[in-house]
Parts: sequence; C-alpha cells; structure tokens
Amino acid sequence: MKLVTAIIKPFKLDDVRQAIAEAGIQGMTLSEVKGFGRQKGHTELYRGAEYKVDFLPKLKVEIAVADEDVDTAIEAIQEAAGTGKIGDGKIFVTALERVIRIRTGETNEAAL
Repeated sequence: MKLVTAIIKPFKLDDVRQAIAEAGIQGMTLSEVKGFGRQKGHTELYRGAEYKVDFLPKLKVEIAVADEDVDTAIEAIQEAAGTGKIGDGKIFVTALERVIRIRTGETNEAAL
C-alpha cells in the first residue's frame, strides 16, 4: 500500500477529483496549504505598494492506494493537474505500513 500525496494548484482540484474517480480510485483527503518551490513566490501590487508573496496557496491531495493502483493514480493526477507552466506542483509516493478502518476494524487493503 502507498500514500500518494500531490501538491496542486487550487483551480485544478475539480479536474484532479474527476480524473481520480474515472481511474476507479475511491477516497481522497484534501488540505489547503501554502508553500513555494523553485519559483520562490512572486511580487504583487496592492494600492500602489509592491509586496512579495513568499508562500503561494496550494492544495494537498492525499490518496491511499493499493500497490497495483499507484501508477494509475500518478498518471491521472499528472494529466489532470498539469498546465505545463512553473508551479504545477509535485507528487510524492510513500509506503504505508498499516491501515485500519476505525468503524469496522478492517486492515490494510480491505480498509482502503
């Protein structure tokens, strides 16, 4: 089992959600986050004053999947979230040692 974590642009959420559903993957967790990568923020103008925006708004999407579904999830996210421009985000894949469904006590793949 793996945890696929994607940092995406906020306006791409609906596209990513639809792509994940079409790929047959159920369930996702969403968090609003702020951060920056290589782009290191940008400057904006507000009431004639220029100021630097270091942390840009992003969304963190987390999806727990079985090992055989990892590549499917990654491809769906990449296609849906990509714009071809800087700041599209990143995808991280980490191993899940154990998963437990609280309500039923099911474990691992059965809990996904």
